[in-house]
Amino acid sequence: MSNIRITKKFTFETGHALYGYDGKCKNIHGHSYRLLVTVIGKPISDSSNVKNGMVMDFGDLKKIVKDEIVDVFDHATVLNKNTPHLQLAEELKQRGHNVILVNYQPTSEMMIIDFAEKIKNQLPSNVKLHSLRLQETETSYAEWFANEN
Repeated sequence: MSNIRITKKFTFETGHALYGYDGKCKNIHGHSYRLLVTVIGKPISDSSNVKNGMVMDFGDLKKIVKDEIVDVFDHATVLNKNTPHLQLAEELKQRGHNVILVNYQPTSEMMIIDFAEKIKNQLPSNVKLHSLRLQETETSYAEWFANEN
């Protein structure tokens, strides 16, 4: 049976700031992110299985990505916890804002690495993460491919 890739698209709104950056992105700002998640595997060939013919149920993939990424990052502000933004983060949290502190500079490049690990850990054993594309703006995106990592 052939390996087949399936892809599901997700959207979420997230704010961030790049501490130490020499441009406008040092300020807190937000993006309407688009995340394309592609997994690869062989379609199930057991006619008694309710998911016969599927690599993976799109609904199951949706649940993983929503639980691990979308529901966590949507309408949150992501800040590097190893910067002076900690003080700002604490003040925002005290005012009821959803703040995520991460161990990395919250660029699209670093976020996609984080997302890949989170998603890989939740996939069924017969399905592998193939690639991710995280689009930050209409013209800018980062990509991650399993065969390159």
